Amino acid sequence: MAIRSLRGVAIHIVQEPARLAGGWLAHHASERAHIGLSGGNTVGEAYEFAAAQLPEWHGAHAWFGDERAVPPEHEHSNYRLVRETLLDRLRVPPVVQRVEVELGAPEAADRYDRQLEGVTLDVALNGIGSDGHTASLFPNAPALEDHERRAVAAKPGFEPFVDRVTLTPPMFARTRLLIYLVTGESKAEAVRRTFADESSPETPASLLRGVETIAILDAAAASQLPQG
Repeated sequence: MAIRSLRGVAIHIVQEPARLAGGWLAHHASERAHIGLSGGNTVGEAYEFAAAQLPEWHGAHAWFGDERAVPPEHEHSNYRLVRETLLDRLRVPPVVQRVEVELGAPEAADRYDRQLEGVTLDVALNGIGSDGHTASLFPNAPALEDHERRAVAAKPGFEPFVDRVTLTPPMFARTRLLIYLVTGESKAEAVRRTFADESSPETPASLLRGVETIAILDAAAASQLPQG
């Protein structure tokens, strides 16, 4: 493992990023934490490792960093991914607060915003898209300027092109540990823009930092970061 710091973010370059991220999730679940979950194949692998490491998540609470406005059994549902890779593998699941997107994105966002009142995430696991988005905060999106709400409806900026509900930058800023999990050469430019270049709304992930932020990368995703 190689660990370094870039712009206040601890960068972990490892051979098995999903395993390391899963370990972080299991550790926080053992402490009955409030945990923010996201979608994507790489985070799905992390959930599998987390479930294998800690099969009983007594007292933990699971929230969603974002969700797509599709039914919970739809192939594009983040809830479905979490259920298949994490929840169904646990003997004791956490308390799960699903985003009720069947109400429509605006109403679901309003309800989720109210449910999040008084909640501080202890840890959140995010990916980064090749365009630099994270959660459903897309380049130059209006939600990046929202400083009041905890969750908002968002228009799609990336496939699949369906409406979304996403946590806002202030909600992520209060998160005690924000983990970015990114793998693959196709994400290398976005990783560089997120952690090495100047922050910009054109790269939303570059704007989102928790109280503490770490990035867990493989060598391919880290290949455009400055050396040394």
